[in-house]
Amino acid sequence: MMILLWVLVGGLLLGKLAEKLHIPDVVAFLILGIIMGPSILHWISVPLMSQVNQFILEFGAMLILFDGGRGIQFSVLRQVWLSIVLLATLGVFITVAVVAGAAHWAFGMPWILGLLTASVVASTDPATLIPVFKQVPVLKKLQVTAEAESAFNDAVGSILVMVLLAAGSGKTRVSMLNLASSFAQSAGMGLVCGGVIGLLGLYLVSYKGWGVFHEFGSLIMLAVALGSFQLAENLHGSGFMAAFVAGLVVGNGNTFHFPLAEHTQANIRHFFNAITLLMRMLIFEFLGSQVNFSLIAQYIWMGLGLTLVLMLIARPATVLVSTWLDKRAQWRWRELLLLFWVRETGVIPAVLTGVVAATGISGASQLAAVTFLTIFMTIGVQATSTRMVARKLGVLEGQGLAVEDV
Repeated sequence: MMILLWVLVGGLLLGKLAEKLHIPDVVAFLILGIIMGPSILHWISVPLMSQVNQFILEFGAMLILFDGGRGIQFSVLRQVWLSIVLLATLGVFITVAVVAGAAHWAFGMPWILGLLTASVVASTDPATLIPVFKQVPVLKKLQVTAEAESAFNDAVGSILVMVLLAAGSGKTRVSMLNLASSFAQSAGMGLVCGGVIGLLGLYLVSYKGWGVFHEFGSLIMLAVALGSFQLAENLHGSGFMAAFVAGLVVGNGNTFHFPLAEHTQANIRHFFNAITLLMRMLIFEFLGSQVNFSLIAQYIWMGLGLTLVLMLIARPATVLVSTWLDKRAQWRWRELLLLFWVRETGVIPAVLTGVVAATGISGASQLAAVTFLTIFMTIGVQATSTRMVARKLGVLEGQGLAVEDV
C-alpha cells in the first residue's frame, strides 16, 4: 500500500511538472523511479523477476495497447498498412542483423547472445509511443504507423527471443521455417482473437446490437481487453496483438455498424485515460527503481555502443528499407526522419529480459545491462525531444509539409 501511495503521489506531482516542461510524462516517471528506488531513497523495491512486476508490465502494456488501438481509424490505417507490416516483420530482422553483427564483431559477444540481445531490444514500445503521441499531436499518418508497428513488432521480437532461447538450449534449430510458422501462428491467432472479442464487446454495448450493457461500457471494454489477451495467450497467440486489434475494432464501431452512444464513448474514454495513466506510473517508476548501476557501469561501453548502433544505424535502416518498398504510402523525407527518431524501447524488452534471465543463460547480465541502457537512452533522449524534432520537421498536426518534400 505504501508503494502504491508513493507511486501515485510522486507520479501526479512529477507528471504535472513534466506537463509544464513539455516533456513526456513517462520520462518523469522513469526518473522518479530511479530516485525512489533502492539506489537512492529505497522507498520502492520491486524486483524485475517478481510476480507483481511481471503482472504490472503485462497488464499495463495490454491496456495501453488496447487504448491505443481505440484511437486509430481504419481510413488512415488503410493508407499505410503495408509500411506497418514491413516495419514489424522485415524491419525487425534488419534491426536484429545490424545490432547482432555489431555485438559480435565490435564487442566479441557469442553469436547466440548477440542475436538474443538484438532480438530483445528490436521491438519499439507502445507503452511509451502512445502516451507521447497523446501529448505531441503529429500527423495521423505518422502516429498510426508508429503505434500500430509497435503493437505488431512486439510479437515478432518475442517470437525471435523464444526461438533463440530454444536453440541455445539445444531443443530446436533456428530456421526461417521455424520463425515463419511461429510468427504466423502468434500473429494470426492474435488477429482472430482480438477481432472476435472486439466484435462481441461492440455487440454487447452498441445500441444497434444487443446493447444490454451500454451503461457499463468501460467495464465491458476492460473485459474485452483482458479476454482477447488471455484467449490469444491460451491458444499460443500474441496476447498483445490481440488486445491492440480488439481496441482497433471497438474504436471503429461505425465501420461494423455497431456505433456507440456518445455518453458511452465518454465513459470509456474517461475510464481508460485514468487507468492507463496509473499503469504508466507503475510501469515506468518500477522500471526506474530496478536500475542496477553497478551492472550498467560494468558494461557501460558495450551498452552505449550497441544503443547508438540501434538508434543511429539499425532503426533508420529499418525505416528506409520498409518504407521504400511501400510506394502507395507516398512517404516524404520529413515524415521518414521523424520515424527514424520515434523508436523508443521499453516495456516488452524489460519483460523479455526477465524471461532470458530466468533461463540462467550465460551472458544474461550483459544482455540486461544493454537492455536497460537502451530503455533509458531512447526514452530519455528520443521521447523527450519528440516535440522539438516534430516541430522542426514541420510534421505536427496543423503545420503541414513543405512543397519541396513532395
